[in-house]
Amino acid sequence: MSVSLHTVVIGTYQQLLPQAARLIGKAEAFCGETGTNAEDLAKASLAPDMWPLSKQFEQIAHHSARAIVAVREGSFTPQPDEFPHDFAAMRSEIAAARAVIDAVGPTELDSLATRDVQFKAGKFDMMFTAADFLMSFSLPSFNFHLTTAYAILRMKGVELGKPDYLGKLRSK
Repeated sequence: MSVSLHTVVIGTYQQLLPQAARLIGKAEAFCGETGTNAEDLAKASLAPDMWPLSKQFEQIAHHSARAIVAVREGSFTPQPDEFPHDFAAMRSEIAAARAVIDAVGPTELDSLATRDVQFKAGKFDMMFTAADFLMSFSLPSFNFHLTTAYAILRMKGVELGKPDYLGKLRSK
């Protein structure tokens, strides 16, 4: 039995993007309950050389919705470093990503699987097929940034468990 790119890629985004939105909600509630400054939480990072929480959510959207746009257009570039340090911007970014992902048809990605996708960041330039770009770069990056956002929130005291990450499993 073969598995489509839609099942693997879009299915994963559809499972985890709602969880990203829930994490933002839990972070916002945490700030209200504990008096934690929302901007301070949004600026928190795991290490000094890592992006803050707000940028992690922007990257979750970047490596889902903008990855699909890249497959369609043939080019993917990093987002600028700055992203607002507030929950409204994070919620908006994830909501917009969900809308793009939910609009992808069931056969679209497979029809684009062999299309070239160029990743360019400064002088770094790498070519992928669309399938390899999604499976070996964007999907792992998406999971990395979601995991990092989860870890920042846990580190700061937000009560989260594995179900807050996993979301609705695709069970039989």
